[in-house]
Amino acid sequence: MVGGVVTSVAAGDPDGFRRRLDAVRERIAACTDRPEEVTIVAVTKGFDVSAVELAASAGLRDVGENYAEEMVAKATLAGACPVNWHYLGAIQRNKIPRLVPHVDCWQSVSRHVEGQAIARRSPGARVLVQVDTLDREDRGGCPVRDVPELVSRLADEDLDVAGLMTVGPPGPPELGRPGFAAVAYLADRLDLAVRSMGMSDDFEVAVQEGSTMVRLGRVLFGDRPSPAGPGRDGAAP
Repeated sequence: MVGGVVTSVAAGDPDGFRRRLDAVRERIAACTDRPEEVTIVAVTKGFDVSAVELAASAGLRDVGENYAEEMVAKATLAGACPVNWHYLGAIQRNKIPRLVPHVDCWQSVSRHVEGQAIARRSPGARVLVQVDTLDREDRGGCPVRDVPELVSRLADEDLDVAGLMTVGPPGPPELGRPGFAAVAYLADRLDLAVRSMGMSDDFEVAVQEGSTMVRLGRVLFGDRPSPAGPGRDGAAP
């Protein structure tokens, strides 16, 4: 987003993409004195595999997907791209076997049974616990009060619990500040390094509150070609 206006960046415009990426990095640097510690996950939901290739060509090594079918297809087509795949959508246990060969980080583990299913297929897998700071069933996540127990149980499953993830509320970015602050505080308490907080509309507030990972789609790629429609699996964070 430049000047409040979203314009699409075509996959064939690497220079335009790099300008947008540079602008995002400048905005992150204005929010923290340690911008090098903030990982950018390029969210390619709704775009084709050329978006993955574009991100990789610009030096981004982390790519996120919300839908299992899209991730499998893109990871297969972009096999030569040196990227780490982050699964961001709701975890459906019947999709895990297909996802396991591709996922480097499961960002949305909300329940012990999900962790168990991942651990059976991928022992030692890197996971983040999704924290529900909104008390909204449509957004998913583990209630704040239950997070310490879930982190402990997932670690007992021999999973690498690297940190916490949360989704800010719709509306003005400032609405997300209390939730981001709460998740950062909780991560400190649990000695977890990763705080995946902030998307295109609110990543600056999230970084101010201690985010170490932002999940960015529209601000990097522009408007999605088409919305996620019926029949798509997973839930957008």
